[in-house]
Amino acid sequence: MRLLILTLSLSLGLSSMGQTLPRREADPIPAQVETVYKRGLKWLSQNQNAEGAWEGGHYGSEPGVVGLCIMAFLAHGEDPNHGPYSQNIQKAVNFIIENQKESNGYIGTSMYSHGFATLALAECYGMFQDEKIAPALKKAVDLILSAQKRNSRGAWRYTPDSSDADSTVSGCQIVALYAARNAGIPVPDTAFAKAAKYMAKCRGSDGGFGYTSGIGDKPTLTAIGLLCEALGKKHGTKTFKASTKYLSKKLNFRDRYYPYYFEYYMSQALFHADENVWNEWNSKNIRYLSTIQSPNGSFPGNKGQAFSTAGALLSLALNYRFLPIYEK
Repeated sequence: MRLLILTLSLSLGLSSMGQTLPRREADPIPAQVETVYKRGLKWLSQNQNAEGAWEGGHYGSEPGVVGLCIMAFLAHGEDPNHGPYSQNIQKAVNFIIENQKESNGYIGTSMYSHGFATLALAECYGMFQDEKIAPALKKAVDLILSAQKRNSRGAWRYTPDSSDADSTVSGCQIVALYAARNAGIPVPDTAFAKAAKYMAKCRGSDGGFGYTSGIGDKPTLTAIGLLCEALGKKHGTKTFKASTKYLSKKLNFRDRYYPYYFEYYMSQALFHADENVWNEWNSKNIRYLSTIQSPNGSFPGNKGQAFSTAGALLSLALNYRFLPIYEK
């Protein structure tokens, strides 16, 4: 009885700290994943600068990339308050908050950067309820919502004042809004409805998504679109099934120009859409990433090692499922 009471107390205590973290004691992590992931985190921890960003080119200092690096740590179950990487996470969170404009809540120099930075704040706040994050997260969400209201298409593009939209920037904001709502930040249903209406216009008859319309579909864009639909709990629709089928035929595809962007979204989309297909993809992805990881633990790429490494690790992070956004 004492053991039962203690167990319940601990469970309630964890729940009061934030969203419940999924545990996988009965589902062991593949050893190869753990090896790749630990080497990648070690590289990230050793190459962060004093300000909290990452060395190696312009992209490492973008708040959005810093946000992806934060999520790479959190996705492994790392804690911003305890453990070997707590200082890395705290410095990165502070960097994002310090780079937020006081006037309107904008983070970075593009809505891409703002979206990923907002997502990272939402995931960190949702998991650990750090109150210093709440005001910054609320302002970041308000910026996304106000940008959508000004946009004639009900979606987003490169800046908060953009009048047109595309599926990549819009997908980034949609995922950030879902994460924020999961963390307890109010997001109106109308925002998701308008965004979904725009994304539907970007889907072709075969289930593939294009950049600004249903023409010119690509696997990366389809993964983004399918993830947004999955987070909106639209699994039973014919269009959802068509997009899932589209991606199930692309398990050997590798995006030539944005490889880690594709890896990041493909893993999430398939996991939410069809876990059997994800299992097949995951096995291929583990083998692939194991062969291209650099000896120092980083991943090569034309967007900088920080972006490449964070993207690669996050595509493996469904094996852990600590991030709230990875929950079904």
